[in-house]
Amino acid sequence: MPEGDTVWRTADALHRALADRPLTRSDLRVPKLATKDLTGRRVIGVVPRGKHLLTRVEGGLTLHSHLGMDGSWRLYAPGERWRGGPQHQIRAVLANADRTAVGYRLPALDLLRTTDEARVVGHLGPDLLGPDWDPEEALRRLLAEPGRAVGEAVLDQRNLAGIGNVYKSELCFALRVSPWLPVSLLPEPERLVALAKRFLEANKTRTARVTTGDPRPGRQLWVYGRDGRACRRCGALVRVAGRAVAERERVTYWCPRCQAAPPETSPIPPNG
Repeated sequence: MPEGDTVWRTADALHRALADRPLTRSDLRVPKLATKDLTGRRVIGVVPRGKHLLTRVEGGLTLHSHLGMDGSWRLYAPGERWRGGPQHQIRAVLANADRTAVGYRLPALDLLRTTDEARVVGHLGPDLLGPDWDPEEALRRLLAEPGRAVGEAVLDQRNLAGIGNVYKSELCFALRVSPWLPVSLLPEPERLVALAKRFLEANKTRTARVTTGDPRPGRQLWVYGRDGRACRRCGALVRVAGRAVAERERVTYWCPRCQAAPPETSPIPPNG
């Protein structure tokens, strides 16, 4: 599932493959961009912003993309078979003489003036992996709605950019708090901000996320994806709540024993 670390890693790979080279192919397969052609323009750079990717090209243009739930950019050598999905899932192709970048299942793809990037990313809070990272500002934004549930607040990209459903569940578990605990009752909220930063920094160059400190397969995460299995810390069964398990962005994993909260502050979760 793409989160801030995945987007950072994707941007790094795209930047190394495309930057400072002219495009020899540009194929944007969404109706509103079907007539746009970036061929011949030099790629200036690829920048991550929270869960957004900004590919800047000559002429003051930026191709903005978002990975959503299962989108990806894949890189291929000349003549290499594209294996990221069927042709109908391809939304963008950018190539130079040495590498081809193919964007699959991208729910958002826009071409805009670089000076207008704020139109698509200006609402975001401090980026956990960006040069604008400001823990004090992130904390201020989180505490601005004291009645909001912690899990909901950390998912809001206007507070701090880069947290998705995996880190939401893992952060709440690591801090031993219920995801439904109001922000105002969060002990030492600055610890949440610091841990979020530490998690993403530690994982931005890894292909498999690790929050437990144990990189062995099947042992990397505390609770995410482990519903019905024993909590690694106390042995209680990990639970899952959400509209539907298939809607991964709305699913929360937690241990009812390790993350207990006072009954008056922690409502019964949906489908819990």
